[in-house]
Amino acid sequence: MVGANQVGAARAVGIITLVVTAVLGSAFLLGRGLVPDASRTDAAVTATGAEHPEYADQSALDADPEHTRAPHAEPDRSQSADPQEQDPTIGPMGTRVSTGTAGVALTFDDGPHPDYTPQVLAILRDHHVTATFCVVGKNAQAYPWLVEQIVAEGHTLCNHSWDHDVALGARSADWIRADLMRTSEAIRAAVPDAPIAWYRQPGGAWTYSVVSVSRDLGMAPLHWTLDPSDWRAPGASRIAASVINEARPGSIVLLHDAGGDRQGTVNALYRILPELAGRFEVQALPPRGL
Repeated sequence: MVGANQVGAARAVGIITLVVTAVLGSAFLLGRGLVPDASRTDAAVTATGAEHPEYADQSALDADPEHTRAPHAEPDRSQSADPQEQDPTIGPMGTRVSTGTAGVALTFDDGPHPDYTPQVLAILRDHHVTATFCVVGKNAQAYPWLVEQIVAEGHTLCNHSWDHDVALGARSADWIRADLMRTSEAIRAAVPDAPIAWYRQPGGAWTYSVVSVSRDLGMAPLHWTLDPSDWRAPGASRIAASVINEARPGSIVLLHDAGGDRQGTVNALYRILPELAGRFEVQALPPRGL
């Protein structure tokens, strides 16, 4: 009996020794970085997603040529450590989100369109207001006379990619450059001398690559301040109420004259323009940039 007890005690001591050794070894390896630290891993994933969105899953950004919609990205002004040092005109990745003045700028995306763009132009003309038109290349090629009319009536042009590719920013720099140049060439075929100082990424899906290429081509990246979600076609009343209630000095308003049924946007302008013109100076962004 005594011999058996001694053997059992020896085994117990051996097991305890193995456990202590394993714990100490894990701690040593963790300190050397050889064992993954869950907190470090989570932080690394978060940093990658925040700082390098071009590496994020782009499947949700895919859009067909008929302008299938993804939710528009909202401006992120949290990039500066010191809020007092932030420039209120600058948004995600250095894009423009404000006029920088007390005025308000209306912008119209995805056109031109033979049904809606002429109506928008007529209403703007009646109210002596100029705006900025973010033109899709294939539409500029299809309706060059509308691009001519936009420029002839004093409005500003903005490049909005060739076929509204929401995932364009995730493609190679060469691909992005070719897309933007093709779009600008289609615009200039209609209006050879008109400046194209702005670029707006479809869906607001900005990446560092698309911002860099647009700047290299002489175009400032243009975001927005106010999105009334007219791209969802919620009806004229909702669109008008959103713009009228939320517009502030410096607002850049996102509207659409193509990419779907835009009659609601057209009808909303009959309320929006008198209201805004009574409170702000409403005019196009400078045709040669800020």
